[in-house]
Amino acid sequence: MEHVESDFSKIVAERLSVLGQNAYAIEKAHNLPPDAVRNVLRGAKKSGTPLNRAREICAALGLEFYIGPPRDTGPVEQVILDGRDFAHIPLHQASLAAGDGASNEAEEIVDHLAFRRSWLTRIGVSASNAVLARARGDSMLPGIHCGDMVLIDRSKREVPVRPRGPEDLRPAPIYAFLDSTGARVKRIERPEPDLVMLLSDNPSFPPEVLTGSKVASLDIIGKVMWWGHTNRE
Repeated sequence: MEHVESDFSKIVAERLSVLGQNAYAIEKAHNLPPDAVRNVLRGAKKSGTPLNRAREICAALGLEFYIGPPRDTGPVEQVILDGRDFAHIPLHQASLAAGDGASNEAEEIVDHLAFRRSWLTRIGVSASNAVLARARGDSMLPGIHCGDMVLIDRSKREVPVRPRGPEDLRPAPIYAFLDSTGARVKRIERPEPDLVMLLSDNPSFPPEVLTGSKVASLDIIGKVMWWGHTNRE
């Protein structure tokens, strides 16, 4: 919730700058309660801004207030097959190491794969934020095999802090990321803001622990939302 509130505060501040207005003037002009906008800028409430108040503030600032499935933020090639709407998702040349880092000198688009838009919406992915790449290595076995195609949501680039208790059996989410060794794919656990653990599904690969500057330098490409495996004899 904290990062959502800070994002909203940043959006409000930037909009005020564009309008050349201050928070007090907006509150007065639109009959908002005293400090309604100023509290957003201060980040004063630990519980965050109520939705009704956020909607009122957006209306006062001429901002769109939207809650719903992720929407396309760029052009997407549309394909109609049997009357159903599909989106062409680009497959990049880049490979993601499930093990040691992969060096990708070229990341050009080499192909496309059509996904039903209704399915993308169901898993919470905007087609314009989706890309495909291939995994290399065996650290994510038995789930992700070498050569498997993975679908990455580039809008999900923040790994939330999630303290885990002894009864929390949920697996950590899988992300594609860049670090000093190259492009990789791992489960990422972040129990504390300055502590990140890179986890492999293959028990032969031990966890990697990142702290301090290594956490800050971790470049998240996006969250892995799906992968496709071709069975081979």
